[in-house]
Order: sequence, then structure tokens, then C-alpha cells
Amino acid sequence: MLRFRRQHTIGAFIGDFVCLEAKLVIEIDGDQHGRGEAPVRDARRDASIEGEGFQVLRFWNHEIGENLNGVLETILRTGAERMRARELGVLIAAGSGPP
Repeated sequence: MLRFRRQHTIGAFIGDFVCLEAKLVIEIDGDQHGRGEAPVRDARRDASIEGEGFQVLRFWNHEIGENLNGVLETILRTGAERMRARELGVLIAAGSGPP
């Protein structure tokens, strides 16, 4: 099960929704994120958060309203993949995994 915290700090930034176990950040963007310097700032912000080992998924507000099931499927699939990779990494690091 993925558990998210709302408005969680990662480095110098605050993620909208953060799953610490899967190291997954969900950002919900309004129209202002598509104008002016916002896309450049968002890219720098994402790079900083990803530098902390997190993956950032961004969704537009209207995308959530128009395709909630698709958004949820993407979040669940990505979270599950990251959890599996983490578990595999832990097993291999502990010497319990496949050769």
C-alpha cells in the first residue's frame, strides 16, 4: 500500500504529495505552471528532488478532472514499480537476492 504525506519537505522544496517508502512525489499543477518562467523553475525543482532519490510525477489539474482513473493508474503503477525495485535492491544489498 502506498501512503502519501501532503505538503512534505524534500530538501529546499515542498512536494504536494510524497510517498516516502516509494520515494515518489506527485505534483498537481494549475495553469500558472505552464506560463512564463514556471516550466524552467519546475524543471530545476524536479531535478533537485530527483537528486534526493525521488521520482516526480506531474499532473495538470484538468487532467485529474478529466481522467482520474488514468492518473491513479499511473501513480499506482509507478509506486509499485519503485517499491519492487527498492525491495530488490535491499535483497541484493543484503546478499539474499539472486546472483
